[in-house]
Amino acid sequence: MATVVAFHAHPDDETLLTGGTLARLSAAGHRTVIVVATDGHMADLDGREPLRLSELEASAAALGVHRVVHLGYADSGHGAVLYADPPDRMRFARADPEEAARRLAAILREERAEILLSYDRNGGYGHRDHVRVHEVGKRAAELAGVSRVLDATLPREGYTRLVHLSRRLRAPVNYDPSVLDSLYSPRSAITHRVDVGAHAAQRKTALAAHRSILEGSSRFATIAKVLLRMPTPLLARVMRWEWYAEEGVISAPAVPLDDIFRPASR
Repeated sequence: MATVVAFHAHPDDETLLTGGTLARLSAAGHRTVIVVATDGHMADLDGREPLRLSELEASAAALGVHRVVHLGYADSGHGAVLYADPPDRMRFARADPEEAARRLAAILREERAEILLSYDRNGGYGHRDHVRVHEVGKRAAELAGVSRVLDATLPREGYTRLVHLSRRLRAPVNYDPSVLDSLYSPRSAITHRVDVGAHAAQRKTALAAHRSILEGSSRFATIAKVLLRMPTPLLARVMRWEWYAEEGVISAPAVPLDDIFRPASR
């Protein structure tokens, strides 16, 4: 059996992009590990428990994940302003990428990871912490000798159609149409499409574990609330697939692979 490490920016990110894959791997007997760069908090914790990390532990348990590790950074936020660091930790966007990569590489070596799940070069929707995850993940794999990195992503074409549809329905979508071509990955870059429909119930439980963020009005909260209201059989259809673009692959297969242990031709 293999060990797969999923590197994420914030607690809650693991559920939407890789939750089904992690559940499927765990059910098959593989060891799965989540490494999260930040604790998801913008303010000084002032001795308080990092609640979102506790919620991440509950989410990971629902997915069957064996270990959760926090790299020690604070959330950098998404927007024009990069706020000052809390007194007890540095925002991930200000971290030295090489130092962060060394921290992650140490975990990859300790776990003897065979595959690292990371983010695409655009950081999905462009969050500065997600872009940094791509940079740090790629470098950490080099340092640790992990030969295969799969970037969790979405097919840009389908995502763009969904955004346009949401705007026509006057849903709360705030993307500038001019930036849609730089979000996620084109279908031509996607090497793996993993069928995770059988794990919809686990993903639903994992989503619900992030109670503190669900109380807000973030993009994640909006999406998660809609998904949690769906009957599980419908959710299994809506969230049947998770997509990856394997690093170092020049030409993706015409039909994406359903098994992440099958490497795409380089």
